[in-house]
Amino acid sequence: MHIVQVENNGNEVVAAVVNGDELELLSQPLYTIALQAANSGNKLVESLADFRTSDIMSYDTAIRDGRLRAPITHPEPANLLLTGTGLTHLGSAAPRSQMHAAEKAEPKTAQPTDTQRMFDLGVAGGKPTSDEVGAQPEWFYKGTGHTLRAPFAEITMPDFALDGGEEAELAGIYIVNDEGRIYRVGFSLANEFSDHVTEKQNYLYLAHSKLRDCSIGPEIFVGDLPEEVEGSVSLHRNGDQLWQRAFMSGEKHMCHSVSNLEYHHFKYATFCQPNQLHIHFFGAAVLSFGDGIALEDGDEMRIECDIMTRPLSNVLKRTPAAKPTIETL
Repeated sequence: MHIVQVENNGNEVVAAVVNGDELELLSQPLYTIALQAANSGNKLVESLADFRTSDIMSYDTAIRDGRLRAPITHPEPANLLLTGTGLTHLGSAAPRSQMHAAEKAEPKTAQPTDTQRMFDLGVAGGKPTSDEVGAQPEWFYKGTGHTLRAPFAEITMPDFALDGGEEAELAGIYIVNDEGRIYRVGFSLANEFSDHVTEKQNYLYLAHSKLRDCSIGPEIFVGDLPEEVEGSVSLHRNGDQLWQRAFMSGEKHMCHSVSNLEYHHFKYATFCQPNQLHIHFFGAAVLSFGDGIALEDGDEMRIECDIMTRPLSNVLKRTPAAKPTIETL
């Protein structure tokens, strides 16, 4: 099952079930529906029956008219936490390690970067048995619901940023019920947009480079993640394709299991607070930055994969950033 969120004819944001080229509108946002299911102990698919309506909307019309919203949002955006893990996919270490390596290191004296060491830990211990704790992955904080952008909407790049580049990946969507129990709602395509030039200056700038807009969707895939997910990411400028790469995801192509990534996020009590919503990025396998691409204002970033029915598309928009004024109380 695939679920989106749209603005209905009453200007309300509601969830909708994808049925081919049609969207079957529900009466409430997905957060409301998912929280009710999590509190009642019912499966999400079962709970949808309580929110069915007779309203239908064309999927293409929703996209054309700008009615699509992020597939899940929180009524209090500060309680939607955006986080993620990196170096999770086989083959993902090479561009990151090269980015962080000393440019003038002699081959005979060069040592593995911290990036490569972190990746190697994942390869060795990222898929533990059910009764073991696996290797701890790289983890980062990306922001709150205030910086989550809708599919087909602009992703902004502030003028203090040195770069803005796509990161095509999957994300897990999680809700915490009234009793602090954690439930996975499903999975979504994601553009975990980042500033790779800032990160390249020094890997300790990774935290700064991640504090940017991002986008997920347009759909949430409800169900178990397939062992193998095949996708493609492309960049388009003035209507022409600028760059394209295929990517593989799913645990077959990862050095960490999804359950291990989930454990190392939710082991912290601060992420188990009632009614929180979590979007957790699982890591990118390919980057256009690694191929020397620098995105420009107006460029389109398009991500698609075989478990979703529509692509995730966003356009880069450079914007001025206001200088903060700090006053003494």
